[in-house]
Amino acid sequence: MSRGAKFLGLEGAKLQLAQLFLVVAPSFILFGYNLSGIGGLLTLPSWVKQFPEIDTVDVTGSEQSHKTTIQGTIVAAFTIGALFGSLSCTWIGDPLGRRRTIFLGACLAAIGDAVECSAHSLAQFTIGRVIVGWGIGILSATVPVWESECSSAKNRGRHVVLTGLFMAAGIALTNWINYGFYHIQYSEAAWRAPLGIQIFFALAIILSVFFLPESPRWLVLKNRSDSARYALGALKGIDVDSSEILAEVNGIELSLEETSGNAASLKNIFSMGDERLFYRFMLCIMLQFFQQMTGGTLITVYIPIIFENNMHLDRDISKMLAACAMTWKFLSCFVAFFVIDRFGRRAAYMVSGAGMSLCMLAMSVATSFNGNHSANIVSACFVFLYLFFLPIGFLGANFLYTTEVAPGRLRVAMQSISTANHWLWMFVVTMITPVAIANIGYRYYIVYAAIGATIPPVVYFFYPETMNRNLEQLDLLFREAPSIMSIVSMSKQIPTIEVEIGGNEKKDVFAEEVEQTEELEHVN
Repeated sequence: MSRGAKFLGLEGAKLQLAQLFLVVAPSFILFGYNLSGIGGLLTLPSWVKQFPEIDTVDVTGSEQSHKTTIQGTIVAAFTIGALFGSLSCTWIGDPLGRRRTIFLGACLAAIGDAVECSAHSLAQFTIGRVIVGWGIGILSATVPVWESECSSAKNRGRHVVLTGLFMAAGIALTNWINYGFYHIQYSEAAWRAPLGIQIFFALAIILSVFFLPESPRWLVLKNRSDSARYALGALKGIDVDSSEILAEVNGIELSLEETSGNAASLKNIFSMGDERLFYRFMLCIMLQFFQQMTGGTLITVYIPIIFENNMHLDRDISKMLAACAMTWKFLSCFVAFFVIDRFGRRAAYMVSGAGMSLCMLAMSVATSFNGNHSANIVSACFVFLYLFFLPIGFLGANFLYTTEVAPGRLRVAMQSISTANHWLWMFVVTMITPVAIANIGYRYYIVYAAIGATIPPVVYFFYPETMNRNLEQLDLLFREAPSIMSIVSMSKQIPTIEVEIGGNEKKDVFAEEVEQTEELEHVN
């Protein structure tokens, strides 16, 4: 007998929305909140009084330089925790499953938040920051994989790229909260309350994740095909015994069988083989490198300091402008939402990279006119323009692409290591930025401009299009292409795998591997 499947009494689009707003949204709001939040607290009188070891406001000369270095280390402690949190998913991701790994990450984030906001010493605050980072690292490596594996090819881009929108929402939220509490800056509540508010997002994940479906692909990987059919049926809103569900589960099983011999071992990531694993791995690594080394973290974390110290604006105006800029960044994320599944991943990356590079170059030129009021206004305008280009390709879409090009059996491992690489470069940026701004000023932006300029040619020649391709079909593309240089051209010509099923709604159907192979051979 045919039967429907539901979670929380929901199915289809409503269930996918529940996933987005109960787990994906709070996970990446936490990401953005923790990434940006501390930057707006560093100059508060109550903060400086509690942590005089990192007071860079009331000191000058060599003492200021020393404390600036310590301050950068404390801020960057979050990214060190996140780096190891992401890497840990390489070993715990598949044994625990997506939901239990997400639950663990949320628990760690809640514990770390509690330690941070109750801190009475710099050591306690640092420990809390590392624990929070560990939890956010786990969430950042696992949630995009879970969401990608639960989404259809038609909507996968929009669903996963929303991580960037939620991240931007967290960044905007923390800047407005910091600005609001700034008006009681002499009270400890001015920094304890903003740090404590984020606990509620971690609790939302903890209380909801086990009421939502597990990844169908992980269930098949664990030989639980019946559970996979139930989860897919609920996510698609159709009978679990329908031909579409059976075909998709069979397709996942076929793909896992094809890759089981060559891709089951982690060490195979660093060899090419028939699966082109190292090539795929480097696509992930370079994308996360670009995300950090084009200036995203520089602007997001230190924007109040950039406005105040680098552009010499009033402290109150700097904090208000920072909150406005992060709100603008959040609104700009909607451009990525509408672009990613219409124009493709490649176009988004190339436009985003070129735009960020030009904005960084313009900021460098404008800030070189030290003390010039008009130049400061121009520089601030280019900060806002930069925050328009950043979300188009590198605030969510970078997490999406790594889940698409990785093979099923190594998806968590590749995502974990590439996300750890993301956190590694974030640590570098967070650590060196205060010192760089203080010592080399406008020249610092030139580095990011140069790296951003390399993105369009690198993406054009090496990054295949993944839009509207089933995850298993992408596996086949990398296996069947005669050479690495032909993968990009073949990805443009392979037909998508959408068919009409009743009415005007489109749903994905996994074509059998033999048919896909024939298509690839025909393209070749």
